[in-house]
Amino acid sequence: MDIKEFKCPNCSGAVRFDSGIQKMKCPYCDAEFEMSAVADYQKRMAIPETDNCALDTGNVNSAWDEGDLGGLSTGSCPSCGAELIGDKNTIATVCPCCGNTQIMQKRVQGLLKPEYVIPFQIDEKAAKETLKQFYKGKKLLPDVFTSENRINSIQGLYVPFWLFDAKVQASVSYRASKVTVWSDSSFNYTKTDYYSIQREGSLTFEKIPVDGSQKMDDDYMDAIEPFDYGKLTDFQSAYLSGYLAEKYDVGVEDSKERAVRKIKNTVETQFASSVQGFNSVKKERSSVNVADGKVSYSLFPVWVLNPKYKNENYQFIMNGQSGRIAGKLPIDRRKSLKYTLLYTLVYGAVFSSIIGLLQMFL
Repeated sequence: MDIKEFKCPNCSGAVRFDSGIQKMKCPYCDAEFEMSAVADYQKRMAIPETDNCALDTGNVNSAWDEGDLGGLSTGSCPSCGAELIGDKNTIATVCPCCGNTQIMQKRVQGLLKPEYVIPFQIDEKAAKETLKQFYKGKKLLPDVFTSENRINSIQGLYVPFWLFDAKVQASVSYRASKVTVWSDSSFNYTKTDYYSIQREGSLTFEKIPVDGSQKMDDDYMDAIEPFDYGKLTDFQSAYLSGYLAEKYDVGVEDSKERAVRKIKNTVETQFASSVQGFNSVKKERSSVNVADGKVSYSLFPVWVLNPKYKNENYQFIMNGQSGRIAGKLPIDRRKSLKYTLLYTLVYGAVFSSIIGLLQMFL
């Protein structure tokens, strides 16, 4: 497998995309470069090299059994020579030996190339600090779960997204009521008026996001929206440098239903917000017709942490632009029991004191 990395034009070290300055930066000489400059340098340096090795490896058992391979693929890191192993959906990975990010070009070949990308705006340091603030004040969290080494496992990941454009014709009917109450010297009166309300309209949607990764929890991905499309830019593979990336494994056809559901929920929410001044409103019928659809493929920035506690995974997903977090938190049962007993003792002591004081005055 051919793997590509981006070299510094100044010192030939491996450069990475710096989300803080929105440029490529070399961690070795601190030189900064525009994306185009690095791309031009890569073209000039794209001269094949041949390494000759006289070692006889014919007696080494290096073959994999078909059953062992599964969905794995391998490639050698051009920086340190380490063997990289990734699953079938990974198009970029970090070398575990030297830490340089490598892009697996052959896996990208034959797949759809992303049209757009939203670069990371939050760097790793800020992501860790945001996660610490998220944990702060949650007294029942296990200590081992919030330890520094767990937080250091956070990874920047470009998640594949299908972006849907559509024109929508919608019609929603509501049943509403308005209650009026008054009284006179003899009686109290209540009058309920019922209304049939109709809302119709045409709406245009642009770039409704639906993630194309089975590994990402759909509810979590929805929870960390929205992404700022003002930062949406044409895709260049250099943006992947320094981060992981996933190839889509949920196709566009399988994503349409979720996109339509998002559109329908948005339409109904907007229409319902215009029905005001009633004591109760109930939706009776909804018709949302989606037409003239267009789809584009993009990569969005997400920080991901997958800590384990008592053999259970607890995934956290953070928006790489806004820092918005979604995730599931475990509870330390011993801490829960300790606080329960503590509160019981405190409230018991207070209650006993109150009883004692009352008995003194009775």
